[in-house]
Amino acid sequence: MDLRLLANGLSYRLTPASVHGILWLQTHFDSKHWELLADGRVTVSRTDAEELRQDATAAGLNVNTLPTLSPSR
Repeated sequence: MDLRLLANGLSYRLTPASVHGILWLQTHFDSKHWELLADGRVTVSRTDAEELRQDATAAGLNVNTLPTLSPSR
């Protein structure tokens, strides 16, 4: 797994899960955002998450999209 997209309401939290994921993010985002990206503190819209997933997958990365998890009753 290189990148994770975790559903968070109407958006997705983007978290790198490998060195390849971090390197890919560095080639796609301005350096002023790298620390937030590396720490998994960036949230993107559903539309942006889907575009990001498609682009990263086309580049050969493995992207895991996870739904919002809730406790079972």
